[in-house]
Amino acid sequence: MRDRFEPVTPSIFSSLPEEHHYRGAPSPWAAMTRPGQTLHSFLEAPFFDANGDLWLSDVACGRVFRVSPDARWHVEHAYDGAPHAMRHRADGRALVADYYRGLGFLDGNNFVPTTSGLPDKPFIGLSDMAQDADGNFWVTDSGRSSLSDPTGCLWRFESSGQLRLVLSNIPYPNGVALSPDGVHVYVAVTRANQIWRISAALPASDPPMAGVFLNLSGGLGPDGLATNAMGWLAIAQAQAGRVYVTDSLGDPIAEIRLPAGRWTTSVVFAPDNPRRLFIIEAEHGSIYSAEL
Repeated sequence: MRDRFEPVTPSIFSSLPEEHHYRGAPSPWAAMTRPGQTLHSFLEAPFFDANGDLWLSDVACGRVFRVSPDARWHVEHAYDGAPHAMRHRADGRALVADYYRGLGFLDGNNFVPTTSGLPDKPFIGLSDMAQDADGNFWVTDSGRSSLSDPTGCLWRFESSGQLRLVLSNIPYPNGVALSPDGVHVYVAVTRANQIWRISAALPASDPPMAGVFLNLSGGLGPDGLATNAMGWLAIAQAQAGRVYVTDSLGDPIAEIRLPAGRWTTSVVFAPDNPRRLFIIEAEHGSIYSAEL
């Protein structure tokens, strides 16, 4: 399948300015995931707001950045935590998925906890989130799950405030995205090097049927996901320095290889151009863009 990819060369949009490089002691998350390494940041989970600003979570250093269209970086939130992903709810509040602290809202630089899971099923380490048209948030809970311990979860944090456990048998669920028609939910299963797909219309109480949408290879496995209005699915292949783009059937459209850095963590399509893809590379703290 890979030979059918159209090669695409991305261009650099911006990189984390030196003034924002973290130089303190490694956070618990950084020490766990990158032992012995010094991280200036670890950027994840991009999204655009209504003004065209790009938001990024820095899970390693407890920060959330806003990058303006003219590539100016601003620290919007900084707190003692590990924000893996953040989104703005319809009421304007910033909902954050924190690896250690669960789901909560950011009030300036304060984390206001909302839920840490169910009484008999606590979160094991939140990763990513995606919002559907009804205001529900689909949240991945990876912890340290893998093929030897397939206990990662997919949750739905509903607009009513209720929390539902959707799946609990995933070997490291990571990125999550919805098809543009809201019918399907895609989950990046990093440690199995797969993309799973389920129906967004859940059964009354039982787990939904889950299937493999794509089998991948190389790198660590898929990380962040993004879809556009045409139904394309963009996949950041972790520790491979590349991104794959497929159509709604899983057929390849493009392969994007970065000129520098292998820590491709996440992707997002431009809100005003469904063919323009932004790619986050965490090793150098860079944002690339590619025209498809």
